[in-house]
Amino acid sequence: LTRGYLNLRLKPNKDLLADLINKANKVNRANYTAKTFNTLTAVLDEVKEVLENPEASEAEVKAAEKALAKALEGLEINPVESVKAGDTTTSVKTGDNSLMGIFASLSMLSAAGISLFRKKED
Repeated sequence: LTRGYLNLRLKPNKDLLADLINKANKVNRANYTAKTFNTLTAVLDEVKEVLENPEASEAEVKAAEKALAKALEGLEINPVESVKAGDTTTSVKTGDNSLMGIFASLSMLSAAGISLFRKKED
């Protein structure tokens, strides 16, 4: 029992590493320079080995997380491929226009009420 207890070790949490790998897998090659994307690919292959290794230590997992995060941050945008001719992008609406209809309706009702009030006075 003592030997089993001494051989017992905690398995490191690999959730963050798996999330980083998923993020790296979604990166579009055409948007980044070949050099930085190849670096990411090489680091990604090494990190996948750590993820699949059931005997990986916490230090190895942390080092893999750091290396992959650094490779993702080091990606440089490819100026030629990132904007193609004829590429149309739509802007994202960030404002909430739902109250505009209510304010417009209240304004119209107020104007109608004022005009009816004036007609009654005359």
